[in-house]
Amino acid sequence: MMTRRRLSMLLSMTPGIGGKSLVRILARLDLLGVSPDEFMGLSSASWKEEFGLSAKAVLALEGQRERLEEATMQIEERLEIHNVALITAADASYPERLEAFSSDPPSSLFLYGNAKLLRNKTFCVLSSRHTSPAGLNQIEQLAEAGVLAGETLVGGHDRPEYQRASVVPLRWGAPRILCLDRGLFQALGESLSDEPFRAARLWRYKFDPTTDLAISPCQPEMGFKGLNNQVRDRLIAGLSDRVDLVEVAPGGNMERVGRQAITAGRAVRISDRSIGYRELEKAGAGRIE
Repeated sequence: MMTRRRLSMLLSMTPGIGGKSLVRILARLDLLGVSPDEFMGLSSASWKEEFGLSAKAVLALEGQRERLEEATMQIEERLEIHNVALITAADASYPERLEAFSSDPPSSLFLYGNAKLLRNKTFCVLSSRHTSPAGLNQIEQLAEAGVLAGETLVGGHDRPEYQRASVVPLRWGAPRILCLDRGLFQALGESLSDEPFRAARLWRYKFDPTTDLAISPCQPEMGFKGLNNQVRDRLIAGLSDRVDLVEVAPGGNMERVGRQAITAGRAVRISDRSIGYRELEKAGAGRIE
């Protein structure tokens, strides 16, 4: 039997269906009184005309239905074993910060650990690739200042710029939210117990789900692909009440994320270490001296 929850998961894994599309489809189901089983039995024309599915989504549902259903059931089983939560953009528990940050947020998020951290006051420290040693030091200082002020750091794990910030909470026994650019099992290991980068293991050998929260918009077994890093950067900023920018490359992804945060009404600060910091100040960012 296709439950509403299982259908939400299946649709969230279907190419061509984003967060807004998923919410629209489920709302349409309620309006028309169509059950999940009935939806899966509809024709491609009905999917397009009644539910607004794109040609890409229809093609995926027609050609990959058995694979998607099997993958959905396997994911459900693994989520239960490891106590991983899956929330979709159609769920009431989906982070409001993300909905307010982007017009098309990730359709699904896999959460492992202390989900209560999403209620805390949060911040992130962002910097473009190849940040200078002095810039890395400033990342660490800003992360420490936020942690000591009782804020929860939202960060990543696979670049020196993110690692420099994400190790700070460990030193102070503080919680952190780690956003991943790959599946949970790829980043944390099959038992979801590995710290995802070497420097963190100097402070804590195993990932502690009672303290920290790991979030991934990717399927649990998925490795790094294509533009996953850009999705991760937007996820980190979208979950943060404040965005601090250190060395931002003009025209790069971090500048775009910073501008998006300003548009979304977040508190944004930029270091004068950034070449184009005055332009972001004009757009509404404060300055970090």
